[in-house]
Amino acid sequence: MRLILSVPTLAFKNIRQYIIVFFLLASVIAPLRLYAQMVSQLPDRTHTSSLNDLRIEKVRVNGGAEIYTIFAKLGKPDEYRRYDGGEMPLVSILRDTLDDNRPENDRFRYVWMLTYARPSIWKKMTAAIPFFYSRTTNKTKVGKAPPPPIIDLSPPGNNGMNKLIIAITKKLILGELGFFAKAPVQQYSQNTGNYRRSAIARTLEILSLYHETEGEKLLSDQDLKDIQAKLWLTGKSLGGRLPSEKLSLFYDKETANAADNRGHNWELLRQYSDRQGLYFEPLPMPDGIARLAIVWTAESDVLANKGKNFDSRFLNIKSPWSDAKFLKWKGYSQVRWFDAENRIVEPQTPNAQPKKLIPLALYGLDHTKIPIILVDFRNNANPKLRELSHRVITDVFADMLSIINFGDLPYFAARSGLNFLTGRRGADINQPSRIKSYAQLKLMLLLDEKMDVQLKQEITRRMEADSINPLENDMAAEARIAKAQYENLIAYAKRPGGLASKLEKDRREEMVKLKHGSKERMLFSTAHLFSLGLYTHREKATPELLAAMDVRRQLEYHERIVRQIANASSRPEIDSDTELLTRSLQFISENGVAAKEKTVKALSRIFTITQEETMRSLCLSGLYRINNLMAKKELLTLYQRTDISDSLRRQCAEYLKLALKEKQLIDPRDAEIIAGIAAN
Repeated sequence: MRLILSVPTLAFKNIRQYIIVFFLLASVIAPLRLYAQMVSQLPDRTHTSSLNDLRIEKVRVNGGAEIYTIFAKLGKPDEYRRYDGGEMPLVSILRDTLDDNRPENDRFRYVWMLTYARPSIWKKMTAAIPFFYSRTTNKTKVGKAPPPPIIDLSPPGNNGMNKLIIAITKKLILGELGFFAKAPVQQYSQNTGNYRRSAIARTLEILSLYHETEGEKLLSDQDLKDIQAKLWLTGKSLGGRLPSEKLSLFYDKETANAADNRGHNWELLRQYSDRQGLYFEPLPMPDGIARLAIVWTAESDVLANKGKNFDSRFLNIKSPWSDAKFLKWKGYSQVRWFDAENRIVEPQTPNAQPKKLIPLALYGLDHTKIPIILVDFRNNANPKLRELSHRVITDVFADMLSIINFGDLPYFAARSGLNFLTGRRGADINQPSRIKSYAQLKLMLLLDEKMDVQLKQEITRRMEADSINPLENDMAAEARIAKAQYENLIAYAKRPGGLASKLEKDRREEMVKLKHGSKERMLFSTAHLFSLGLYTHREKATPELLAAMDVRRQLEYHERIVRQIANASSRPEIDSDTELLTRSLQFISENGVAAKEKTVKALSRIFTITQEETMRSLCLSGLYRINNLMAKKELLTLYQRTDISDSLRRQCAEYLKLALKEKQLIDPRDAEIIAGIAAN
């Protein structure tokens, strides 16, 4: 009986494996047929842009907080100028200041991308339709509710673990449901996730542009780096666990990787454009960095190269030499002037000859593997289908066949082979999503005043036709949404019981770790999870808890400074800000009872690498003040060293005796040694 039942099961598995292999091979064969060989050379050109006026506005919030909003002057076309001054609010950030002037106890909390809005009922319905990949209508009514934040930069509690448990639970529950019950949930989840990722990507670009503005800034460079690093970390599985002292290193790493990808893709696209006799034009963002590029052809070249082979590798477009559309081209074109060496020159240049240039495609250069096509000026379906190739494969196998990447060996092998082939051949199929590049393109279209208005309108029209997310809105609608949501946010901040009330609840939730240990907090977090958010444990705010929270925040700030310098410095008095370090060491020596073990190691390292007596003395004082086993062990180790001065050894001995007398946390074996020191 068992054998009889196993036969159809085995047959289903074999059929499923054949489907996997056939589907993936079919995805590879079509694009590989596009490639041919041809070499020709033409010079490149550059498009210049300037940084638009970006300004930041600060609005005070009752209860001790501030909202910072970045505004930008809108570029052309005039259809985006929907309100006075031609400005658009882009990003708002909430800073909890505890109503004082000490930056050490400030916390950045919520970030709002003001074009990111709650979807309408119709949008939610279309976003849940399986295999429906198209933008539908725009959101027309924003209402009076405040905008949804895209991230909380300082979440209290154990949110990371909650998200992991929710994800696992959802997978287990959905895995038991059929396709018709599971697919709409998966589709809606994917669309909402992509909509949020798009908002985060655009926020990152705006902050990067603001970072490059000159003059006085309300947000420091370090603040901007931290916010950007935390936004990047939202895409990482355990990103919320990264220590604060490593945020700057992570930021530097991400910006370096982005620059490497950009340079690599720039050179690939330029070389392959030149070889095919096309014109490569980088499109700098307002900060001068070219994250996008456009490829052109000349009308005269189309006729001259008729019938020639065309190598579409990394270009991923159809050959212009055999395209009948160019014989009667009615789309956008530009006339530009060239000298005898085929370089772009001013029209008044002697012997300059005009050429009619026709845009072929626009690419994103910040992509992880290859230049990614964003707009095809002859075929809107081209970039859309390439974007869908990855999404459809994921939806088919995850929703229809319930196959996960590492759960089925044939699928894993076929998918890995597909990724290898497409990456090596430069095929723009099954690549990571274009979310980041489209966010950059939208921002450039919004801010760049140098680009020709008709070209901008043409790119905008085609880009919006390529959208595969029903939750997205077009750019004109986003401008209206941003203004309305900014007004709602400011009204919410000023309203009694509004943002100030939410901030007060957040602080009470932050106070939980001041009164409860990790086990109790885990129980509270579990109760919050299984009550579907109905229960959240918060402490009653008292002056004592508010003061303790103030000290804890300042301590975390100074711990970060000490750990950063300990990790990066070889001699603090030479290569570091000694005034800043001394101030942090002083604070820890006075208020560092609850400092972490990483801070203990940092203090010990700074004591070792510095020769400055004041810093060394403060390190010893800090190790005495920190009440944990490791701090006293490190202090005892320093006492036992023979390469330090007698005065420092005496200071170590006094601190160890005091710690023993005060019954601080000390390992029993270390306590015996310290008792011997006290007896002497």
